[in-house]
Amino acid sequence: MSKNRIKELPHDQREDLLAIFKARFEENMHRHQELSWSVVQAKLEQHPTKLWSLNEMEKTGGEPDVIGYDDQKDEYLFCDCVKESPKGRRSLCYDREALESRKKHKPENSVMDLIDSMGIELLSEEHYRLLQSVETVDMKTSSWILTPDNIRKLGGALFCDYRYGHVFVYHNGADSYYAARGFRGMLRV
Repeated sequence: MSKNRIKELPHDQREDLLAIFKARFEENMHRHQELSWSVVQAKLEQHPTKLWSLNEMEKTGGEPDVIGYDDQKDEYLFCDCVKESPKGRRSLCYDREALESRKKHKPENSVMDLIDSMGIELLSEEHYRLLQSVETVDMKTSSWILTPDNIRKLGGALFCDYRYGHVFVYHNGADSYYAARGFRGMLRV
């Protein structure tokens, strides 16, 4: 599919996806207390390209769900809520520069390239902590997070996990990748 072409799902696929999201939303009300599915669904139906991005999150194992609402921007925050880092998004270095700098054993892709192709955002530390406040995740895996430019310019990148009842933020070389480290995305709708 061309980058210039608008990415939309066929009608029946949209309907199937909305049914999955509705069931997940209703089964996990602790993530979004006081929010109504009918309002979220209406917003999704107004933005079919957002449904395409949510489908990308779903098919790579993210199990996206609403974790908040930004009332200043009138946006619902969808985030990958799967218990461990999405299986379809692991073993990736941080960005294209890190990928190209590897001499041997290059991973298939980078986090930032996938984020761009999926039309989503990489979680910041703030959003990772927001996610952890509504759903405990990454107890066995870890997830890359958005890295400040000053750290990235020095060759590093940040990732988080949840251990011992606490969210930990760590650093690693941006060119590193591990089978137990992936990334979580967020989509504003």
